Amino acid sequence: MDGNQKFYGARIVRRRDIAADLWSIRVQRDAEFHFLPGQYATLGVLAPHKHIERPYSIVSSPYESELEFFFELVPRGELTPALHKLNVGDELTMRKVAKGRFTLDLQVHRNHLLLCTVTGVAPFVSYIRTLSNDARQNKFPEGHRLFLLEGASRSWEFGYLEELKRIADEVPWFKYVPTVSRPWEDRNWTGEVGRVDDLIRKYTHLWELMPETTSAYLCGHPKMIDNSSGILVRRGWAKEHIKEEIYFVPKEHATAI
Repeated sequence: MDGNQKFYGARIVRRRDIAADLWSIRVQRDAEFHFLPGQYATLGVLAPHKHIERPYSIVSSPYESELEFFFELVPRGELTPALHKLNVGDELTMRKVAKGRFTLDLQVHRNHLLLCTVTGVAPFVSYIRTLSNDARQNKFPEGHRLFLLEGASRSWEFGYLEELKRIADEVPWFKYVPTVSRPWEDRNWTGEVGRVDDLIRKYTHLWELMPETTSAYLCGHPKMIDNSSGILVRRGWAKEHIKEEIYFVPKEHATAI
């Protein structure tokens, strides 16, 4: 695209609107695009006077023929309003090389505590879809277990709720707890309530997760990440066993998104 060999035009083949400001897309995958679960792709649009790009974690598994992404609209942002206007058949740009080190580390610990908010679930869905496929092929890494605590203000912001609940019901190696922090705005919600960082102590205890046997992965809002990382460190987790991927930029910096 545009004579630049670093990019190709990714055509949208499906769009799913999750909430007024949340949506996912699937794009055709270039045969040469390879990635690991947890990595990101750099997406962009060609504006009249510049090429605007940002990194987005890949939701899909490397086993899938299409690439899936989960977005949150930042009204005053530079890129997400343009992405929000795109629909099936439209193209966006995508760099040909995936990047990122927010991958599942299977070498150190067998327990993996996954903490996220809203679109921060994206790399974790990629982990879980990949491991589910591995399990069906008898290639699952023996003894490994994943524990996902996902936070949102209201339940309709959980983009993959039904899929994750279904997998958690079907397999012994995955536990999933979604939690809503504004239950007064979501009267029909009957699940867990509270912020992710408020529930870490409860669920590390219930799941019997210890620093000596558990790696932690934090993805999403920076305040959640800061608070959760601090709680884990105070509970004995070594910083090198806590991975972080910050998605959301505070409102005062929203124009940079």
